[in-house]
Amino acid sequence: MFFASNSVPTPEIVWWALLPVIVLAVSGVLLLTISSLLKKEISWLAPGISLTAGIFVLLSSIPMWNRIQNDGPISFLNNSVGTDSSTIFLTSLIAIALISTSILARPYLSREGIPDLEFYVLLLLSAAGGVVMAGANDLIVLFLGIEILSIAVYVLVALHLRKIESQEASIKYFLLGAFSSAFLLYGIALVYGAVGTTNLVEIRNFLATSLLIEDGMLMIGFALMLVGLGFKVAVFPFHAWTPDAYQGAPTPVVIWMAAGVKVAGFAAILRVFPLTFASYVNDWQIPLAVLSGLSVVFGSVVAVVQTNVKRMLAYSSIAHAGFILIGVQSSNMDGTSAVLFYLGVYTFLASGSFAIATVVGGEGDSNHDLDAYKGLAKRKPALAALFTILLLGQAGIPFTGGFIAKLGVISSAVDTKYYFLAGVAMLSAAIAAYVYLRILMAMYSDNNEGKIEDIHVSKGVWVVTSLSSIVVIVTGFIPGPFVEITRDAVPILVGG
Repeated sequence: MFFASNSVPTPEIVWWALLPVIVLAVSGVLLLTISSLLKKEISWLAPGISLTAGIFVLLSSIPMWNRIQNDGPISFLNNSVGTDSSTIFLTSLIAIALISTSILARPYLSREGIPDLEFYVLLLLSAAGGVVMAGANDLIVLFLGIEILSIAVYVLVALHLRKIESQEASIKYFLLGAFSSAFLLYGIALVYGAVGTTNLVEIRNFLATSLLIEDGMLMIGFALMLVGLGFKVAVFPFHAWTPDAYQGAPTPVVIWMAAGVKVAGFAAILRVFPLTFASYVNDWQIPLAVLSGLSVVFGSVVAVVQTNVKRMLAYSSIAHAGFILIGVQSSNMDGTSAVLFYLGVYTFLASGSFAIATVVGGEGDSNHDLDAYKGLAKRKPALAALFTILLLGQAGIPFTGGFIAKLGVISSAVDTKYYFLAGVAMLSAAIAAYVYLRILMAMYSDNNEGKIEDIHVSKGVWVVTSLSSIVVIVTGFIPGPFVEITRDAVPILVGG
């Protein structure tokens, strides 16, 4: 028997680092398998497995964080996957979004007559894709994570079969998503053609030590990848799917899109531009600054003229994406730390805000006009008070986490001498405040047109909105510990 002397070594696998992905993916497959074998449907099975998986991933992030802090970041599977502090931090945010969506979905699905099995299986698989994105060390792995996350969300948007808007939103989201994936894949191909590898560490090292005489292919690759990733986080002008998808999709799905998908999308952007293409920062920093400025202006201004609260929050999410992108374009430690802090606060802001929309929307999930919120403070004062905190946080009012988040990213623009961008962001924040003020005025008006006295607020809504409000207040009054965590979580590339 003969053995080849040049045999390829088996890639190293670090199982504890893959635990979040394994738990989420196996939970989805296990749920599908168990449900297919049962003769009688068990109502708590799907949400129970999904919630348990989310809590397990969140709790497991604590020992994983401590291990990374003590031993340093690692890479494995031929350096195609990496685990650093940012991977753990962003995975925990994805787990929080998964937990919030799982809690809020059960009463909603029951009320709307939507099968829960498909919902939770797709949700778990989408979350697994997001975690893959947070730890990708290779452009191909990153693309696979994006597709796993996105394809599941396309179907989730269309699950409300009794709403034609749900199917329309899904088709629009899918078609535009397919185009964005094509742009991203072509961008990856051009970057590979320019540098000869798709590994992020090897690309960074090559660009840092080599001078490309002809870099046109690389520049086009930058542009195409920016288009593809910009679609995932809904920045202007790649936002066209957002208002319709937010309005037509089942509201719990919107929570996942606004929180989980956005976190995963920015995890990918952070790993690609500030880390991998750091030596070419002058080539992509200005385009990112332009996109961020356009996004905050467009999202804030267009949100003002909306009368549907879900569309208001959709355009608001475009503005928030612009604010986060301001921190990304700074390409320094303070800016990246501000991005992570913003993502953490926004995860709770989005979860809590859309949690309230799940109950105010009523049966059919169609009562989202501003009039539906009139008199909410009189009929559900506690719910209105929690919503007030969340809206003030989104507006960036002082002593809320939203204020600290906006201050961090605007400060990063000042540090990089992008004073005009900082001014545009502050002006847009003032405009956006009027959007949230309109909702507040409606809630505290005495008008009874909304007829919302009959809404039923489930325990899950109370839990999510209460915890979200507490986080928004605590991070506003005592931001120090959270800022330190995000500074420790600034991503780095290891391997090679």
